Amino acid sequence: MQLLHIDSSVLGGNSVSRALSAEIVVRQAALRPGLKVVYRDLAADKALHLSAEHIAAWQGGLVNDANLGADLAKGNAYLDELFAADLIVIGAPMYNFSIPSQLKAWIDRVVVAGKTFRYGPNGPESLLPKNKKVFIASSRGNFYGSGTPSAALEHHESYLTGVLVFIGLSDVTIVRAEGLALGSAQKEAAIGLARANIAAMAA
Repeated sequence: MQLLHIDSSVLGGNSVSRALSAEIVVRQAALRPGLKVVYRDLAADKALHLSAEHIAAWQGGLVNDANLGADLAKGNAYLDELFAADLIVIGAPMYNFSIPSQLKAWIDRVVVAGKTFRYGPNGPESLLPKNKKVFIASSRGNFYGSGTPSAALEHHESYLTGVLVFIGLSDVTIVRAEGLALGSAQKEAAIGLARANIAAMAA
């Protein structure tokens, strides 16, 4: 069994989402002896943002730029890792009400018509193997749940889960730490609750 571990925070050792995603991986490895882990740090090893040159290359155009060629190879590796993974753990902090641009760049490489989905007579169909499980380590400075004053600004978990479901990844568990910017007591409580939820995970 293989696990794909993705981090996207730019905060390094100060990142809550990184700490939680790492704990999820440790928990899943404890539940599944022999689990192979493949790690991608999207902040340390950035993909280029999607461009007209990428689209042209996907349509069969010549690739004469070394940086573009390397980035296309990276995108192919992202796809291979996604197809091979049975479990996917994504560290996803909220930046300006959505996901980090580094994580969006990964999405732009793996949500590809003819690769991970196709349009059939009844709409989009996943081309990924079935029964993959996704865990999202979500961190947010404020509260964005239904009924909160900031709910209309939540384009973070809703966007990420929507994209995953679109390509057939519908078994998604969110481990959330929020209100992190609202004082040390709230931050400690939020992280403690998230860690308790991770510790309670079953196989």
